[in-house]
Amino acid sequence: MSDLSELKIPSMRSRVSAAEWQARIDLAACYRLIALFGMNDLIYNHATVRVPDEEGHFLINAYGYAYEEVTASSLIKIDLDGNIVLDSGTGYGINRAGFVIHSAVHGARHDVGCVIHTHSAAGMAVSALQCGLLPLTQNAMFFGEIGYHDYEGPAVDLDEQKRLIHDLGDRAALILRNHGLLTAGKTVCDAFVTMHWLERACQAQLMAQACNTPLNAVPASVVQVTNDRYKPGQRRKITELEWPALLRMLDRRDSGFRD
Repeated sequence: MSDLSELKIPSMRSRVSAAEWQARIDLAACYRLIALFGMNDLIYNHATVRVPDEEGHFLINAYGYAYEEVTASSLIKIDLDGNIVLDSGTGYGINRAGFVIHSAVHGARHDVGCVIHTHSAAGMAVSALQCGLLPLTQNAMFFGEIGYHDYEGPAVDLDEQKRLIHDLGDRAALILRNHGLLTAGKTVCDAFVTMHWLERACQAQLMAQACNTPLNAVPASVVQVTNDRYKPGQRRKITELEWPALLRMLDRRDSGFRD
């Protein structure tokens, strides 16, 4: 990684609770992982996490940092109205579209701790297909009925929030048509692993469709069984294995996300 010394900012560790500091580490790790897996889009898009024990507060990236630059201390704490509660001293503000989309979900879904929105090439391509995501692979069957939200232009209009929430419902994944992907989870790991599965499902579908040969359809009953077996309570907790492994992988590459 290139020298990021010019972006060094004072540590926030002594200024926040232990629970918030851990949330900051996890979210910074999420940004680094999104970049590592090629799902980032320059400085755009966003992942947010609810601040533990602080009603209506969540953490978001400083608008101007690349994903590989995000650290626990660079994250900005805002409220559901977009007001900055605790600035990180980066000199950057927040992305309004990030506030509009994420505050809508955090405000309406109290079961959700983390929200991720991406503009990956595969995600945008599938979002532009009239058929949407097809249950062609096991990864694509994890979601059951996936939500869809029609494109209304850049997400800066607060009035769009009610329609976005309606289209998400109680689901873990939403395809923003002609736009990109969104996932929501109880933890950062839940949301990231769901996004990883969704991204891989989109990639696989595009590859299969590009072969210009008949696709092998899976019976609806089998799709349902697959989805049922990946619902909460039917499978060991995601965080027991995936998240520690992902953090170890990041630490081997660059542990700066923990700063």
